Parts: sequence; structure tokens; C-alpha cells
Amino acid sequence: MNGKWISIKAHDGGEFGGYLSLPPTGSGPGLVVIQEIWGVNEHIRAVADQYASDGYVVIAPDVFWRQEPRVDLKYDEAGTGKAFAFMQNLDGPNAVLDLTSTVKALKALPEVKGKVGVLGFCMGGRLSYLAAAHSGVDVAVCYYGGGIQNMLEEAPRVKVPILFHYGEKDAHIPAEAVAAVRAAFAGHDKAKIEVYPGADHGFNCWGRPMYNQSAAALARGRSLEWLSTYLA
Repeated sequence: MNGKWISIKAHDGGEFGGYLSLPPTGSGPGLVVIQEIWGVNEHIRAVADQYASDGYVVIAPDVFWRQEPRVDLKYDEAGTGKAFAFMQNLDGPNAVLDLTSTVKALKALPEVKGKVGVLGFCMGGRLSYLAAAHSGVDVAVCYYGGGIQNMLEEAPRVKVPILFHYGEKDAHIPAEAVAAVRAAFAGHDKAKIEVYPGADHGFNCWGRPMYNQSAAALARGRSLEWLSTYLA
């Protein structure tokens, strides 16, 4: 894939990196892919390339840049310990503003033709939800976004189509949390919640033991259908 790092201007004068992956045709709708807590690592770059191969101009922004640039961790004990520390020290409001800057940078690229969406995993799923409320995207996809159920005051601000993916066996996001999200979006005619039987948290990540090929493939197909419908 045609992938490279680019520089994005932050709202407060700094600059941070984003992994840009272009589609085979060289242009298409825009998509922001938001990392898990392990950074824009090999897996997230591969996911960005995956969606680029489907025709999207993809940027995966470096969410942790205010702590350390280009965090790239493995799924081992040491990497996971560092990952949780980065997540716990994340400046949430600035992270959302950085996503807004990423959306603006993506829209300004000559390769982007049409609308811009956002898709995130775990911590990135929560940030995708917040980006849908604040960052000017046209559609959102949230994979097992931890903590969304504690931020439902933001739900009325989400006017764009939004798709939530949850694993049935996710101990981090119990059924009652999914039910709370479902209730908060009951009046939103373009909000959809999908729950995957037998799937655990992180089921999309093939680098982790909870990877569930069937659930990942089904969720990806549904995500592509969602994006193609609302980014057309």
C-alpha cells in the first residue's frame, strides 16, 4: 500500500504525525482510523491499509503525541503496561481537538473526494464517538468503545450516522452498558448497535488472543456497508 507518515497542525500550535494510506486509485472518500491503546502500531497501520484498499484515503493520527510521539507497542506484558499508562494520562479534551485537526487536514488533501468518516477501536472507539459529536465527520463507526456508557450526555450532539460494534462476552463493556447506549440512541434514526455472540473485547485485532475471525469479518463487512452508504 501507499502508506507514509505526514505532519498535522494542532489547534494550539504544535504538530503531530498521522499515518496516511492512499487507495489504489489515488483518491476517494476520507476516513480517520483511531488507534487502540498500543499506538499507531503495526496492526493499526495494517488496518489503515486495509481500508485504503477498499478505496478510502485513510489517516491514523498519533493520539498519544502529547505524551510521546509515534507510540508503537506490542501486545506483550511490557507493551500493555505502557499502553495503559498512556491511556490513563491521555488529555481527553485535547485528544478530541486533535481529531478535529485531523479531520480538517484530511478534508484539505487533494486526494480526498467527498465526505469524511471516523472509525476507532477500544479507546479509539470511544474517541470515534466523541469525534462524531464534535469533530465534523459525516459518519462514525465505534468498535467496543470502552466508557461510552459513561459519556451519554454527548449522545444528543451526535447527529451523524453512527454504528456500534460490541462483543457479547466483553467483560469491560457488560450487557447493561450496551443497553444504556442503545437507550440513549433510541431516538436516533441512523444509529445502529451490533452485538457479536461469543466475541470478547478486542475481537477485531488479529495480534491478540481474543481475535475472533468470524466476528471480525462480519463487523468489517457491516462497517464497509455503513461507510459506503453514508460516505457516498
